Order: sequence, then C-alpha cells, then structure tokens
Amino acid sequence: MTTSDQQDLHDLRERTRQFARERDWAQYHTPKNLAMAMSVEVAEVAEHFQWLHSGADHELDDATRAAIRHELADVLLYLVQLADKMNVDLHAAAVEKMALNAIKYPARTR
Repeated sequence: MTTSDQQDLHDLRERTRQFARERDWAQYHTPKNLAMAMSVEVAEVAEHFQWLHSGADHELDDATRAAIRHELADVLLYLVQLADKMNVDLHAAAVEKMALNAIKYPARTR
C-alpha cells in the first residue's frame, strides 16, 4: 500500500465516523456489533457466488457485478469502523501481516 492508500483509509474512517455521528449510531457500533455486521456482509458477498462454477467475470451479469461491488464496500466500511474502534492502523497491520506471511510461506526459488 502506498501513502495514498493509507490516506484513503483515513478518509474512509473520517467519513464513517461522521456518518454514524449524524445518525447517532455510535452507541450501536461496538466492536462485537461491527464484527457481526461485517460477517453478515461477507456472507452476502459469498451468496452471489454460491451456485456459480468459479465466479469468473464471464459468469456475472452487470447487475450482479454491481451488487458484489456494493457488498464489498459494506465489508470494507465495517472493517474500517471496527479497526477504528480497536485502534488498529489497517495499513500498518496489513504490511505487518504480509511480512509475517512471507516468512511463513517463503517464495519458491527454482
């Protein structure tokens, strides 16, 4: 991720904070509730692929692509909100996890 990506995540965090504030929803946005809501949205993403052979682009129509895009956005927005509540820097956490994965799953050399 680049600095721009990190700024984009911060922008989303600020937008979700404002959105919740304007609706007085912060009281409901506990880590547990956000995690549960995110898992529901992940299931809604999976539902679009449930009976497809592979989910490759040629198997999807425009309406399904749009629905998947919206569900993925819901997952991302809940993830950003949960990370905010848990004081997790998503950019730093992702970079750290990729480094750990590189150690755990080293690239094969030929």
